[in-house]
Amino acid sequence: MKAGEQEELQKTKGPIKNKVGSLFVPVRDIEKSREWYCSLLSIPMEECSILNGHLCPLPMEGTEIILDTMPMWGGKEPGGAPNIQTPAFMLLTNDLEASYAFAGETGVELVTGIEHDHWFVIKDPDGNLLMVARE
Repeated sequence: MKAGEQEELQKTKGPIKNKVGSLFVPVRDIEKSREWYCSLLSIPMEECSILNGHLCPLPMEGTEIILDTMPMWGGKEPGGAPNIQTPAFMLLTNDLEASYAFAGETGVELVTGIEHDHWFVIKDPDGNLLMVARE
């Protein structure tokens, strides 16, 4: 990039960072979801506090996941907040086959098989689709 182009870019740069802070996952039963995600991700439940009755941040390497009953976004409605119908993020693994076997053995709903030797999709108790991918 030339000096003039870089200066022009700096002038038009907005205050919003190109950095993801946290990912929110809509859930209906915060305690049940905390237990399921802690089991899936091998996180001790005592490290996952429920805050304000509707939030549960999961300690992750990298971007944090926050389970949320979404009271402001439909969570108080009979069906709860809409679930994630298309995987919006990937959970990473160094051993795709072992992760697929682990998910199946622990009763996680498998939505796909291992695709392209790179990923598979699972469903959480609320119907959210989650992708597990080779790192």
